[in-house]
Parts: sequence; structure tokens; C-alpha cells
Amino acid sequence: MRGLVDAHVHFWRQADLPWLQGPMQPRIFGPYEPLRRDYPLAEYLADIAGTGVERAVYVQANWAPERALDEVAWVAGEAERKGFPVAIVAFADLLAEDAPRRLEELARYPAVRGVRQQLHWHEIAQYRFAARPDLPSDPRLIESCRKLGELGLVFELQIFAGQVESALTLLRACPGTGFVLVHAGMLEDASEAGFARWRSALARLAAEPNLACKLSGLNTFVRRLDRDLVGRICAAALEAFGPKRCLFGSNFPIEKLWCGYADLLEAYRAGIAHLSEPDRRAVLGDNARRIYRLD
Repeated sequence: MRGLVDAHVHFWRQADLPWLQGPMQPRIFGPYEPLRRDYPLAEYLADIAGTGVERAVYVQANWAPERALDEVAWVAGEAERKGFPVAIVAFADLLAEDAPRRLEELARYPAVRGVRQQLHWHEIAQYRFAARPDLPSDPRLIESCRKLGELGLVFELQIFAGQVESALTLLRACPGTGFVLVHAGMLEDASEAGFARWRSALARLAAEPNLACKLSGLNTFVRRLDRDLVGRICAAALEAFGPKRCLFGSNFPIEKLWCGYADLLEAYRAGIAHLSEPDRRAVLGDNARRIYRLD
């Protein structure tokens, strides 16, 4: 079996991240004092030592928006110096008038495989990131996502279940673009009713063939390693998308707030243990290799 691929990881220098400076800001993952420091690639490599992870996809970590190219250049340089193969999902403001130019600039970096602009909006202010809930269906964003498809890049779609109608408009308007649903649609309410709403949204999204589902950040809202919850979310996502459209991501170092990497990976392995060996390989590596063109 080929080594695992971690499809959602961050590393950083604290000085580059506005949200890690000054007073603590409300975040969906709770208090984050242990993250208010550098988290270098060398520490991530130490965290994954012995787990079988051989490749990773870096996902933008909210540098100042105007420094998107600086972030890509720094990550690419770190990867070259450390000898670890890292693909990059960069940031771009897809609502900007010059978004096509910005995307072309990003695409010049060979390691860039996609873009994430966080579109999640929620009635609870602490969970809210985007300015309004219907941003996925904004015509400017749709045109930018079409451009991503032309450039061979994917869009990391980060939304809550309540935004499903807007997200479906985006997916259907961009059939030539690949999308990845971040954090499996961000289940924020694990009550019976909340789980049912999220599961219904997941099934509707999964009907669109250009969307894959990233099994990452599953402990964000409970802020602990909840193996049962990981298993429930994995089961529902696999039922909706199938094992050929689901992929693993650690969301490290965010999840390092409450668990070690080996324990987190074990929870995911348990959550997909019912699958055949080829399907487990797909979820833990082969799908990410295909989606992010890692081979």
C-alpha cells in the first residue's frame, strides 16, 4: 500500500498571521493560545513521524489577503528546503474585479493545485466567516470558479448545511471545475435534528459529480477527539459520496489543540474500517493524489 496523503494541513510563522497576533479573536475551534506561536514544517513532520503519511496538501492559513502570493512563495520555499512534497491550496479573493489576473499569478507556481476562500456563514456569529450566506452563488464568484477550472485548479468549498441552495447553484454553474467540500460540510450541531439536517444537505451536494468530500476538521465543534462522532460523520459522508470521492485531511495543527496526530489518524482508520482495502486506500491517499495531481 502506498503511503497516506494528508489533504488538509497548515504550518506557519506567527508573525505572518493577523489572527494569531493581538487579542484572541472568537474562532469556531475555541480558545487557541497553544497555537499563538510558530508551527513550522519541521514540527509537522515530527507530528506525522511513524504514521505512514508521505505527502500533504497545504491549505491557506489566512495570511493578510493582499499577501496571498507571499504565502505561496514561502510555503513552496519551505517545501523545497525540507524535501517534503507539498501541494498548495492558496487564497484568492474570487469576488475581486481582478480575480482572473490573481488566479493566473497563482497558477504560475507549480505546487498550486487549488484555491480556498472561506464562504461559511452561520446564524451564530462566532461560527460566521463570510459576509453573507449566499456568497457561493454570487455571479462574480461563479465566474472565478469557472476560471479555476480553465486553469486546472480546484476550489475548496467551505460552507454550512444552511447554505446548500447557494452552493448547488455554484456547482451546477461550473461543471468544468472540480470542488472539494471542506470539513465534510461542517457539522456544527450533532443533535439528532442537527445531524439529520446536515446529512440531508450532504446527500443533495453529493448528487453533483464535480464535488468531492474532505473528511477533515470533524472534531472542530466539540473541541475534543470524539471517535464516535468521527465514525458517524465518515459513515454518512461515505454513504453520500462513496469511497471514490472522499479523502482524509488532518486539519493540523488545529486538531493538535486536543489530540496527537497518531490518535487522530487511528480514529479515522476506525471510521473507515468497514470498507474494502482498495476503498480504504482511496480515502487515505489515492483520491487526494488524483484530485490534487500529486503523482
